[in-house]
Amino acid sequence: MAADRPGNPRKANGHRRRQVTARVYAEEYDCGICGKPVDKTLTFIDPATGKPNPWAKSVDEIIPVSLGGSPIDRPNCRLAHRDCNIKRGNGARSRAAEGSIDMVRARAY
Repeated sequence: MAADRPGNPRKANGHRRRQVTARVYAEEYDCGICGKPVDKTLTFIDPATGKPNPWAKSVDEIIPVSLGGSPIDRPNCRLAHRDCNIKRGNGARSRAAEGSIDMVRARAY
């Protein structure tokens, strides 16, 4: 059964993904999601807490991989804070995060 599941596309092209990631870190300075500067010197694991640092740098795909975006296409990748990237998810939750959603009923009772 494990052979039936596709692997992580970001890891399938590891060398190319590392190249794109390095370019994103070298070329961009602000988070592509919130617009604030990203401190690239922060380590992924916060030494004080031993937990992942929410303000650490990460690479966000504009068109998420889960929706068919390429993890190795440079125009599809941008710099983001780790926390901003996690909260954005695959973009499907953006409407729910903005506020309540009006329910539309198919039948009038």
